[in-house]
Amino acid sequence: MDFEFSEELKMLREMAYKFAVAEFTPVSRECDEHEKYTPEIRRKAAANGLVGAWVPEAYGGAGAGILGNAIITEELSRVDMGIGLNVVAATFGCEAIYQYGTEEQKRTYLPPVCAGEKVSAGAFTEPNAGTDVAGYKTRAVKDGDYYVINGNKMFITNGTVCDFMVAQCITNPEEKRHSSFSLIIVPADAPGVTRNKIRGKMGIRASDTAEIAFEDVRVPRENLVGKEGRGFIQLMHFFDTTRVMVAGQGIGLSVACLETCIKYCKERTAFGAPLGSFQLTQKKLTEMAIMIEALRGLVYKSAWLIDQGRPDYTLAAMAKFFSGQTAVFCANAAVELHGGYGYIDEYAVQKWYRDAKILELYEGTKEAEILTIGRTLMAK
Repeated sequence: MDFEFSEELKMLREMAYKFAVAEFTPVSRECDEHEKYTPEIRRKAAANGLVGAWVPEAYGGAGAGILGNAIITEELSRVDMGIGLNVVAATFGCEAIYQYGTEEQKRTYLPPVCAGEKVSAGAFTEPNAGTDVAGYKTRAVKDGDYYVINGNKMFITNGTVCDFMVAQCITNPEEKRHSSFSLIIVPADAPGVTRNKIRGKMGIRASDTAEIAFEDVRVPRENLVGKEGRGFIQLMHFFDTTRVMVAGQGIGLSVACLETCIKYCKERTAFGAPLGSFQLTQKKLTEMAIMIEALRGLVYKSAWLIDQGRPDYTLAAMAKFFSGQTAVFCANAAVELHGGYGYIDEYAVQKWYRDAKILELYEGTKEAEILTIGRTLMAK
């Protein structure tokens, strides 16, 4: 086994982090306070090959694969997870188009997103159905050469800033529950689409999140992604891939917590000695470091296997689960090590604490990941 990154991936890591420091740092506080999306940073990132880096060069991407994308996600999240999400999730939904779409769909939708000209979204979660994917109610009824879509979506990343979205809809209600869904590309400006920004989020406040309503939205039947009735299976495979990106966020945020705490514990004194000289302090730092290193192994291996054409969806679920556990632990430890200073907005650790929790919620809750892993173990 060779755990050494190629020179290309090393350069990609360095470039991504330098870009984030230069572009994110000056606006991070403002974006968090005012829930400000960052289209100009997304476009600059695209010019540097950081948007849709996983997409093959033939479709406008950098061809860095899922591992390269995970590394980019890690480094951007190390500076600001919300702004970083605006970059790496600009292609959210495009994974399904690449995996199951026609050649024409790939060439139509992927290149402009990778170039920073457009943004995509995945319109999946609904007001009364999150983890229960099979409980989605949005309907797409055939009408000649069109689908007519009615329904509501909730907590949609890029919801008010996207140019198109890949929506999960019921197209075959007469079929069994898991065979009734299809994925359909919906233009964001189609008549009947209403989008409202959700404000007041606890964390990742720079990222755009919205509620979307479809009222008699007509889209051509050629916008169907893959085969009709296969949407549930397609969406499960979609999440198994994108969970690796989300898990990469957890590495970056956790690393930021650890690096900041080490610096602070060297400078801060208590009882006449540096805070870092005490064994209880070292214990927390050590536990953070161990969890980060273990998480890296899960994420990198999961990503590498996908790039090798041998995805391990249980391993991806483990990476996603442990990412949330690690980020929440490290952010909590960072606040505690900073004491009272960790509780005020002068220090970034309070923001990281707020950002971390989403990693246990979106792209599959920690409970959903446990069920996925548990079923696999019991099936052996």
